[in-house]
Amino acid sequence: MLRAIFRVIFWILALLCLAMGLFRFAAHQREAFDAKDLLPRNGIFTDTTHGQLHSIEIGPEDGPPVVLVHGSVGWAGLWLEVMEALAAKGYRAIAIDLPPMGLSERSNVTDYSRQAQGLRLLAFVEARGLKPTLVAHSFGAGAAMEALIADPGAFAGGVVIAGALALGQDGAGRDLPLPLRSEILREVAVANTVTNPWLTRMLFAQFVHRTEAITEEEVRLVQYPFNRQGTTDTLARWLPTLLVPPRGAASSDPAKYRLDLPMALIWGREDHVTPPDQADTLQAALGEAPIFWLEDVGHIPQVEDPETFIARLLDALALTAPPVTPEN
Repeated sequence: MLRAIFRVIFWILALLCLAMGLFRFAAHQREAFDAKDLLPRNGIFTDTTHGQLHSIEIGPEDGPPVVLVHGSVGWAGLWLEVMEALAAKGYRAIAIDLPPMGLSERSNVTDYSRQAQGLRLLAFVEARGLKPTLVAHSFGAGAAMEALIADPGAFAGGVVIAGALALGQDGAGRDLPLPLRSEILREVAVANTVTNPWLTRMLFAQFVHRTEAITEEEVRLVQYPFNRQGTTDTLARWLPTLLVPPRGAASSDPAKYRLDLPMALIWGREDHVTPPDQADTLQAALGEAPIFWLEDVGHIPQVEDPETFIARLLDALALTAPPVTPEN
């Protein structure tokens, strides 16, 4: 009897390993396109001192620039509806890809730390000659705050949307769970979850309060850059920066947040990923920056209630960005 039980367990584990291996192989087969093959309409590559960065840009070239920064496993294309609304109001909307997400340059040795991402934002605005308002969502808020703290004079202001900042936390002495310390095992885990097209909708739903807002178009937009060569590999190398708080990052220290810049926050009342008390903590660190609360909305307000979100973002930009002139 005991031998039969062990035999069943063995075959279950063998089938699980086979299934995971097949998903990893499928990811390799699916990721067949170069970044330039996937360049969307209005997509631009900018050479900077921190690599070639991809952005999507919409709106009058002389409009007040607004640089939008995506969250984890996002990319510039997820801002399209918001960008079109900003452009219609006269802003120059610029959504940037932070590697390894989207179409920006990446390699086997690319630094994906929060500090390095902040330097990329600074390198981008310098290369383009911009002094924009930074609008950053979730995980991207860490990079944005690194840039704002390092050189506040490079920006007009900032808007943080459901910022995942781990304020007061430092990753020194912390490590990944043992199974994920192996890069090979992380690749298998990513291929079976993040880049697995069968699970995109389900994973997306874990971050929102209004699950009915996740349309097929939104799912396709999320998946679009997953067809780029090496996506699973590079996401596996990036994963530790998501799971472990940054070490020695200025943006983890609330004392560094008193900036001589106009700042505003946008937050969903039903956000369970970065709960509302984190907005209160961030507001206090910034010196009582205004919070625009969104009712019945979770962690991704630009997807869950785009109309209300855009209205509140325009309110926030009225406080943090140069005014739109009639000529714009």
